[in-house]
Amino acid sequence: MTETLSAPESVRIGIVSISDRASSGVYQDQGLPALQEWLSRALINPIQFEPRLIPDEQATISATLTALVDVARCDLVLTTGGTGPALRDVTPEATLAVAHKEMPGFGEQMRQISLRFVPTAILSRQVAVIRHQSLIINLPGQPKAIQETLEGLKAGDGSTLVPGIFAAVPYCIDLIGGPYLETRDEVCKAFRPKSAQRPPRPV
Repeated sequence: MTETLSAPESVRIGIVSISDRASSGVYQDQGLPALQEWLSRALINPIQFEPRLIPDEQATISATLTALVDVARCDLVLTTGGTGPALRDVTPEATLAVAHKEMPGFGEQMRQISLRFVPTAILSRQVAVIRHQSLIINLPGQPKAIQETLEGLKAGDGSTLVPGIFAAVPYCIDLIGGPYLETRDEVCKAFRPKSAQRPPRPV
């Protein structure tokens, strides 16, 4: 008898673009569309997005992240912008302020990926944390850098040169009690120990 696979679990994802100028209408925000487009390509799961466009204000950022986790019940929250050394860049501080656990490996890997392209990647201060049963990750501000850090670097033949951070996200969410995230391998192959894997879904 053939085992019937259940439908992919739905996931609620908060996406937050942090920019004084975009939030005030000086120019069009590029962060939210970039995040939504990449996640829609990478995940098989039905996604309910919770988008937010806010200024570089530490209290506002912390309040937004808290609301997305505690009220909107997002399983994953991705932010973009505000992670450099400039005076207005306070996203990491705002994120750490609402954290229950830090996950430093995400920031370390993002900087390793970005250093393949620009030496100024050492100036980036992205962090990742867990609040309750939600993973919050700060991403770079540019759409190209968002894709590179999430997806990783691939050779001409499609093989992985440097793993992107999203490969570790589904298992992390498993461990904190969230839904089982399924990725499209051609975009980003999720890594799980064999004991945590479910049967592969037919193509």
